[in-house]
Amino acid sequence: MLPLYLLTSAKEKPILVELKTGETFNGNLINCDPWMNLTLSNVIQTNANGDKFEKIEDIYIRGIHVKYLRIPDEIMSYAKEQSLINMEQRNTNAKNRRTEGGNRNSQSHGGHHGYRNQGRRGGRRNPQN
Repeated sequence: MLPLYLLTSAKEKPILVELKTGETFNGNLINCDPWMNLTLSNVIQTNANGDKFEKIEDIYIRGIHVKYLRIPDEIMSYAKEQSLINMEQRNTNAKNRRTEGGNRNSQSHGGHHGYRNQGRRGGRRNPQN
């Protein structure tokens, strides 16, 4: 399972983000992007020593600074279930494409359209004949 898929499953849920500096942020995940930049709301920031706390309404964290993410177990279970459902759906769609298509002998798709074009295979048409 891809980390980005897991993060998108955790939107509007509480997560813990630890930065490379040691600071931690506990809050609700509002948004994430393909670079794992995060927007959190109702955040409690803890310094690297763990002795200072600060409440922040909203914060934007660049993905390059993230060291660790902690996501609730129920989100992990939900994301695994959704991943399996999506995989089964893709497999079903692939099987349907293989069985529906591929009729290459049909004269209704491409080719020379059977007998209709016989005798007219390009070049100029001679109106006297």
